[in-house]
Order: sequence, then structure tokens, then C-alpha cells
Amino acid sequence: MTQSVELTLDSRAETAVRAQWTRLAEAGLPSEQRKQPSASHRPHLTLYAADTLSPEADARLPGVLAGLSLDVRIGSVLLFGPRRGSFVVVRQVVPTPELLNLQARVATLCGARPDGQFGPGRWTPHVTLARRVATEQVSAVLGALGEVPDLTAVVRQCRRWDSDRRETWELTAS
Repeated sequence: MTQSVELTLDSRAETAVRAQWTRLAEAGLPSEQRKQPSASHRPHLTLYAADTLSPEADARLPGVLAGLSLDVRIGSVLLFGPRRGSFVVVRQVVPTPELLNLQARVATLCGARPDGQFGPGRWTPHVTLARRVATEQVSAVLGALGEVPDLTAVVRQCRRWDSDRRETWELTAS
């Protein structure tokens, strides 16, 4: 399954992204909004994900993330794909030197493959709005989202997600 390291947004940006999830769901379109809400399911920015994560990396991550305070700008809507006949709809997170440096440190610590999606220069920072969007739904999704002004957020929290156990835990002090 998936082991990931994820930045979570401040409450204002999270609320704005959740509103976009809701607009898509209310239009009957694919959305990251869940029918059964879960405290662990929230807008985030994945710094690293893989099938496994070593105990050594887990132990060292809080040190790498200590004092986290990162200004991020969430920008345009992008489409990833098509892959297996569908797209992923995301909001681009504008890469800054600070964000790229943090991601590179986390990915290196976690053992990212240089040629993988989390390898140096290969990562695309984003926040997901919808998965499995069929080609014929793209126009409706964009219409339902409407105008998407840039969002700013101050990221101070990072968490670990373990999909095997369906658990998250904080890596940064609150």
C-alpha cells in the first residue's frame, strides 16, 4: 500500500480547497470529497510516497521538519494524464526554492529513486481536487470549479500517512 509524507494546509486554504471538492461533488462529478468523512482525509501536498518507508527515515523525519513554516501559493488548475482513460484534476502549488529544497531533503531521506516521480527535478507540487475524471467530464469539472483565484497558505504541519493501517500522525509540533 502507500506510505507518504504530506504537508497539510492552514485552515483558510484547506477550507477553500474543500469548497472546491464540494462544488464538484454537488455537480455529480468526481471529487476528493468523501461520502463518509474521515478526519485523515484532507487537502495536502505530498512530499514523498512509496510502498514502504524505513524505520530509520521515520525516526529522522521530525528533525528535518522541525520549525516548519513555509509560505505556499496554490495556483492554476492542471490536468495529469490521461492515464487509463482518465485524468487527475489538481491545483498547482507554485514551486519555490524553499519548497523544492524541503521536498528534496524529505525524498532523499526516504530513499526516492532518482528517476521516480519524487526524484530530484521530477516532482510536481500539487493539491488534488478529483481523480478518475473521464475525458468527457473535463469541461464539466472546469465549469463547476469556475474561477479559481490563487490561494496562499502558511504550512506549518507535516504528517505521515500509512494506508495499511489507515492512520496519520503528525511529524511536526502543533
